[in-house]
Amino acid sequence: MRKRASPRSDLTMGALSGLKVLDLSRVLAGPWATQLLADLGAEVIKVERPGTGDDTRHWGPPWLEDAKGEATAAYYLCTNRNKRSLTVDFTQAEGQAIVKRLAQEADVVVENFKVGGLKPYGLDYASLKALNPRLIYCSITGFGQDGPYAGRAGYDFLIQGMGGLMSITGRADGEEGAGPQKVGVALTDILTGLYAAVGILAVLQHRQQSGEGQYLDLALLDVQVACLANQALNYLVSGVAPKRMGNAHPNIVPYQDFPTADGDMILAIGNDAQFARFCAVAGHPEWAHDARFATNAARVEHRAVLIPLIRQTTVMKTTDAWIAALEAANVPCGPINDLASVFADPQVRHRGMALRLPQSGGVDVPQVANPLKLSATPVAYRRVPPSLGADTDAILAELGYDSVTIARLRAAGVI
Repeated sequence: MRKRASPRSDLTMGALSGLKVLDLSRVLAGPWATQLLADLGAEVIKVERPGTGDDTRHWGPPWLEDAKGEATAAYYLCTNRNKRSLTVDFTQAEGQAIVKRLAQEADVVVENFKVGGLKPYGLDYASLKALNPRLIYCSITGFGQDGPYAGRAGYDFLIQGMGGLMSITGRADGEEGAGPQKVGVALTDILTGLYAAVGILAVLQHRQQSGEGQYLDLALLDVQVACLANQALNYLVSGVAPKRMGNAHPNIVPYQDFPTADGDMILAIGNDAQFARFCAVAGHPEWAHDARFATNAARVEHRAVLIPLIRQTTVMKTTDAWIAALEAANVPCGPINDLASVFADPQVRHRGMALRLPQSGGVDVPQVANPLKLSATPVAYRRVPPSLGADTDAILAELGYDSVTIARLRAAGVI
């Protein structure tokens, strides 16, 4: 059963309560960062184009219909909770004035336009810093603010390819279905959003000490290269580019999927003691004493011999039988779940990772919970992902615009 959370309307809760974030970003990397900040208590105003809004509002199906019958793509709903939506056309002078007034009161601006894309509107870092020297301004682009690719558009799929991730993802050459594969979610965007949030928090600490804001230049390509982790160091140390290995691990054996009598399972054996316990459960204790397999380094060297032996053994029992036996022996293992199985998993359910946020009209919005568990300042689910422009009038009123002016701006297409 999915947990039903009650949105809290107060802004006094959370580790980042009092922080004001102006979100000029769209799609995934920037909104992922700002949703994380919002979950932790920041007030986030999402600026969107009148009439269309964030591109992801239209990236469906599937769609969720609200009580009025208006449909919003599930993609948009995954990364925009706890925000307020303001529609502004900042290509118009009066729209620029609205965004500038918000920036004067903001602590953080997050944007992901092309390099120089906001300068013609006076919304670049230099222009807004002149209005608010304490402003923290985070720019997210495909390739960064400088370098030979700076002017290019960057998309997650493209960056997964250019940044090396696809070269090490997929079945090995020579196997059926071999070839480079992207990861099943836009992982580079998500990682960039996480790095952005960490960078913003670091700059907040610096501002606390210095009183000055700062500019953050984040590139998807930089993040992807940084997150190659052990594979990057494998190359830099050896000079040999890693190859695609399917689900196998370049440095650990056995650490991959294996067939069972009714499907597949994963073995994730990280040390020699775990391997010895696996061998005992598998009925082959002699493997643990074989010089070819006794140590991880030896198992990596003799991978081609060991893996077929294990496969011949694992097909003799069902996945559930293997997992029960191996878990009893403290051997890391697990099933390969589809998403229905993920959200039915007792551990996932216990941790409350699926929840539903009620909204007006009685239509609940499904959400995946924030994984941060903070003891004193827990994540608060204050608002469902907003409908387009839902908070425009309220935000403008807070800035001092009266109802007559708001109506005029709307008639002129500024909001």
